[in-house]
Amino acid sequence: MPAPVLIIQTGDPNQTLKSNYGSYARQIQSAAGLADHETETVTVYEGQALRSPCSYRAVFITGSPAMVTDKEDWSERTAEWLRDAAAEDTPMFGICYGHQLLTHAFGGEVGYNPAGRAAGTMHVETYDCCRKDALLNELPTTFPAHMLHMQSVLRPPEEAIVMARSPLDPHHMLKHAESIYSTQFHPEFSPAFVRAHLSYYADVYRGCGIDAAALCEKVSETPQSAGLLRRFLDLYARH
Repeated sequence: MPAPVLIIQTGDPNQTLKSNYGSYARQIQSAAGLADHETETVTVYEGQALRSPCSYRAVFITGSPAMVTDKEDWSERTAEWLRDAAAEDTPMFGICYGHQLLTHAFGGEVGYNPAGRAAGTMHVETYDCCRKDALLNELPTTFPAHMLHMQSVLRPPEEAIVMARSPLDPHHMLKHAESIYSTQFHPEFSPAFVRAHLSYYADVYRGCGIDAAALCEKVSETPQSAGLLRRFLDLYARH
């Protein structure tokens, strides 16, 4: 049997959304086309310990309602593990909190997005460097993606290449190393989950000056974004 794909679970949706749509780890597993026996989920925010990076053929890092800037003990321990995994050339893909945590682990800066809170489906614009990238060369110049975040990457790590931007974020997708990528957007989310999230937190968004109902009407399918996780595994983890 090949080594499993690790899903580092850094948080979860509220119980209502989790019951209806699954945990963040489960949504990643589904979007990546992985069976239960092919994955190992470690819930680091509840104190579960990670095995050695050499135990896994690839790693996904989930999103979270937590904030990287809080530097909680479990988060800092995970950042140290990510540095060790990178030193062993472990393929990794970070999403939202995972995007920010990889950035923090590798020496970049994370903080509250000066442009404000992002929610719903927005368009991501790729940079020219994507045209020659093995993972991203099939992406169009612009494509829709789901976003739910307050913090973002303010300064990428020195070694990182910025691959894409969004209307509220100039560092929306990063390539940290040959097989280490991260995105602020959520390739694993379905339109139904995003609509449910926006509806559930409509009052919270209203307090931020955001019309959640209007955003719900603009939520769309995101086929280019959704295909990235399977393509990542095809390129870097089929052994």
